[in-house]
Amino acid sequence: MDRSVYVAMTGATQIMRAQSEVAHNLANASTTGFKAELSAFKSIPIQGEGAQTRINSVANGNGWDMSAGQQQTTGNDLDVSVQGQGWIAVQSADGTEGYTRAGNLRMDADGLLTDSRGNTVLGGGGPITIPQAANVRIGSDGTISVVPQGQGPNTVTTIDRLKLVNPGNDQLQLGGDGLMHLKDGSQAQADPDVRVVQGTLESSNVNPSDVLVKMISLSREFEMQVRSIKAADENAQSASKLLQIG
Repeated sequence: MDRSVYVAMTGATQIMRAQSEVAHNLANASTTGFKAELSAFKSIPIQGEGAQTRINSVANGNGWDMSAGQQQTTGNDLDVSVQGQGWIAVQSADGTEGYTRAGNLRMDADGLLTDSRGNTVLGGGGPITIPQAANVRIGSDGTISVVPQGQGPNTVTTIDRLKLVNPGNDQLQLGGDGLMHLKDGSQAQADPDVRVVQGTLESSNVNPSDVLVKMISLSREFEMQVRSIKAADENAQSASKLLQIG
């Protein structure tokens, strides 16, 4: 059988892989702090006997779009957005340290500060616990201050400071828990230069219009590969008939 059928089959498989990444981006177009996955196709010659006339197109992941999403004002005391480069350190379910840009923080019944997925937010001394308070303030450097219940507005107590890091985007990789982790498995050091703004959130940096156009384009390319497979099969059947006549 003509090798073209295998080339087309490989192309269709790789397009399906690229479509899954595009669909994942589209599904997270409204997810706070989400970074779009990037991918591109690479041409790889087929190794083997015969002339090198066949080229496979393989989808390769190119990391993530680390550009910042738009700033959305919420007015919520526990919402923070990282300004410029930097990440918020959290403790994932398996106990490892991860990093996120999703600053829609929460407090559980015990006062433990978590992100929207339930991961514990880390401070200077580990997990952060906020006591019952009439008011919570998060400074630009991540310092958390509260006005205890029953106290006047001038009574301010510093609780802890968010662990804000900036190890460099090239040092990070996405884990299966949806958090960024250092590639070498270590923990990043707190960076005092990272700044946050209270009462705002960073939206996803996915552009829904661009993603939809890319999905349509990939669908057309998939159809072309399927037609190529069908054409190769028809050519094989015609050649078989000619041989039978001979």
